[in-house]
Formats: sequence, structure tokens, C-alpha cells
Amino acid sequence: MEKQSRRGLLKNAAKAAVIATGGAALAGTAKAQVTGKLEKKSYPAKPASEPAQLFSSAVSYGNLLFLAGVGAHFQGTIEEHTKHVLDELEKNLTAAGSSMEKVLKVNVYLNDINDWAKMNTVYGGRWGKIPPVRTTIAPAGGIPGNSLVEIDLIAYI
Repeated sequence: MEKQSRRGLLKNAAKAAVIATGGAALAGTAKAQVTGKLEKKSYPAKPASEPAQLFSSAVSYGNLLFLAGVGAHFQGTIEEHTKHVLDELEKNLTAAGSSMEKVLKVNVYLNDINDWAKMNTVYGGRWGKIPPVRTTIAPAGGIPGNSLVEIDLIAYI
């Protein structure tokens, strides 16, 4: 096998990119997802006159939306807590111009890892055709506020 120089490798990679994109890169038809200036926004927007918060519930940057963790701070089962949390997240997504179908990444925090199967019975089917990637853990110290589950996520708008 003949050894290629770095320049040869880059040249071949550029040719492969043109083939893979159907020449869109060279023709100038490829477009970025976001145009204009990227800026950080909070949802819902708070007036400057209100005192500063410790964190925002939802922040976007470009077309990415980051939602803070939502828990269920009432007595109930893991199924009731999971449904409540998912319903609240869906409200927050809608208020920011997104939806459950546009969620890319989910982090699930369980107070007890043994609740994993029961949580999944409520969690499944809420995300459209392509579910988001997910990480599920049980933090050693539990979840603040006696919630059985807390979920945060990343979506697009």
C-alpha cells in the first residue's frame, strides 16, 4: 500500500465531501442551520426589574434549547411523578417554541434506581418517532425536594 502525504489525504477528503453532498458545498447551496447573530435567551423572559435568580428554567442559544431539571415535589408513585415531570417539560418546551419531538438529549435522575422499569412505562412513547438519547442515573444523595424523579433535557427550536 502506497503511503499518502497529508496534502493527498486532504485532497481526497475534499473530493469525497463534494461527492457526499452532491456538490452543494461548491455550488454554494449548502446553508447553515442558524443565520444571524447567535444570542443567549431565557424563557420566559424576565423583566430587568426583577431580582436575579439562581438559574433559568429554559435557555436557548441559536436553535438549541436547554431545560433545567424538573422534579415532582408531592407524595405519589414513581409513575405519577414521571407523568407530572414529563407534562411540565412539555409545557416548557411548547412555551419556548419547541416540542417533545424535537428533544435531542435527556438526563433522568431517579431517587431509587430500582424504579427504572416503572419510570420507563410512563416515559416511553412521549417523544415521537425518534426518541432522544438518554442517560439515567440514581445520584448517591438522592434528589432534592423528595422527588422520585428529575429530568432535564436539550432540544432544538
